[in-house]
Amino acid sequence: MMKYIPILDWGKSYNRDALTNDLIAAVIVTIMLIPQSLAYALLAGLPPEAGLYASIAPIILYAIFGTSRALAVGPVAVVSLMTAAAIGNIAETGTMGYALAALTLAAMSGAILLLMGVFKLGFLANFLSHPVIAGFITASGIIIAASQLKHILGIDASGHNLFDIVVSLVTHLPETNPVTLTIGVLATGFLFWVRKGLKPALRKMGLGPRMADVLTKAGPVVAVMATTFAVWGLDLAGSGVRIVGAVPQSLPPLTMPDFSPGLLKELLIPAILISVIGFVESISVAQTLAAKRRQRVNPDQELIGLGAANIGAAFTGGYPVTGGFARSVVNYDAGAETPAAGAFTAVGLAIAALALTPLVYFLPNATLAATIIVAVLSLVDFKILRTSWDYSKADFIAVLATILLTLGLGVEVGVSAGVILSIGLFLFRTSRPHIAEVGLVPNTQHFRNINRHKVITDPAVLTIRIDESLYFANARYLEDYVFGRVVSVCEIKHVIMMCSAINEIDLSALESLEAINHRLHEMGIKLHLSEVKGPVMDRLKQGHFLDDLSGRVFLSQYEAMEQLSSLDSFHPVTRTRKQVK
Repeated sequence: MMKYIPILDWGKSYNRDALTNDLIAAVIVTIMLIPQSLAYALLAGLPPEAGLYASIAPIILYAIFGTSRALAVGPVAVVSLMTAAAIGNIAETGTMGYALAALTLAAMSGAILLLMGVFKLGFLANFLSHPVIAGFITASGIIIAASQLKHILGIDASGHNLFDIVVSLVTHLPETNPVTLTIGVLATGFLFWVRKGLKPALRKMGLGPRMADVLTKAGPVVAVMATTFAVWGLDLAGSGVRIVGAVPQSLPPLTMPDFSPGLLKELLIPAILISVIGFVESISVAQTLAAKRRQRVNPDQELIGLGAANIGAAFTGGYPVTGGFARSVVNYDAGAETPAAGAFTAVGLAIAALALTPLVYFLPNATLAATIIVAVLSLVDFKILRTSWDYSKADFIAVLATILLTLGLGVEVGVSAGVILSIGLFLFRTSRPHIAEVGLVPNTQHFRNINRHKVITDPAVLTIRIDESLYFANARYLEDYVFGRVVSVCEIKHVIMMCSAINEIDLSALESLEAINHRLHEMGIKLHLSEVKGPVMDRLKQGHFLDDLSGRVFLSQYEAMEQLSSLDSFHPVTRTRKQVK
């Protein structure tokens, strides 16, 4: 039971010190989450209370089923944007159908995550490479920031990609409300200063690091209070400033998603994409924070925890959620020791939903937009373009393509392209594996690339090292390499494949090895294997390849050379160094 319900594990050792630290962390995160939850609901096109509801039951469920001690679950910017993009074409924003589609999307995402966890499919997220994820998040951050400019300007604008958003903004620019613009600019500037300059200023004033950090995290609350008071006191709503308005003063309601086949079909692909992206973001944060405390996170159990959280959101008036980077880091820095900190945060948000919602009636949308803009611009990282260009041109192309496709065609196309590019890059790299011709390093039993080291070789023996597992995509490449090498050299009598880097040989590759063995045998050349790993040898023994092998299988490459060649026939070679892949 502890394996599937981790709270039974850490709960039995819970003590007063952990309780104190978790309560302090919960207070800090709750202060941060109140304006953030309202803002992300706005980004998703939902009523502001949906953000609060999505931050209560999901956090509690994750605390029960999740394994990270510091991960804070709830609405995040990228998933909120993907939610808006997924259901924007299904229902009109502000309608019951729109909210119902959001509930259904959360339920589907939760079910997908649960199934992935039960069947231990967390490895599927590995098909999204880090460069592609970085490109997607960078582009999403730009789109999110651009989409919030309409609230800063006080105008109507729409669009799910950067081009449409910019065109819409320019079209409605003459309708800009000066008062709203003033509020938005001041709030944005203040929040940027809070993020960068408030903590150093407080430290100079003599405050301790913990208190300075708490006050810095409370910066958005100050912006919310100041602008709300200004709108109320100066009656700025009468001047056209758009406000949050009435927010239900209640705990999350019990809701029921719509499981009609037509809606499920339309939301299936977006739900899969949201599940994968949410899991990748969440597990990355969870593993990073766990490593700092030498703790362990179980990816498959994390899928179950996130799945339970999303299902909880679906039945309590929320929308898709995942582990957020910013709030998780705040939770960690504030001293959270167990997932109970999240449960206490949920209690704080529940109190806010019951008692504080009337206070946000006059909260301007421009302030919430400023909160989102400041938060998401920290996700924008163009350095990944320079880094990938310097390291790998293929990764650079993948990052650039993901950014451009996301900006130009929207988040769904961008993340779909990212998945395809990640898989495509993997297939491209492994379809042409690095194959090194190796020789004996003098006075050792080590074999190295003849193009990198001064080694001893035998003209009658071709020794190659394949630096990749063999499977359907690269089997033919190996065939072409071997035959291309032996056809032009009549002295070759033996070919030794050094298999130290081969972890897997699939059926297609096995058939290619059989073809290589057969053709070499017809040419009077024997094929040998060396340093074959145990699991690979077990698979080879299941067929007839070893029975038909014209040569032998050697324990080591040195033993193979000892048996197949006379040391007197070895000769040192000095080759011109050339670049090797």
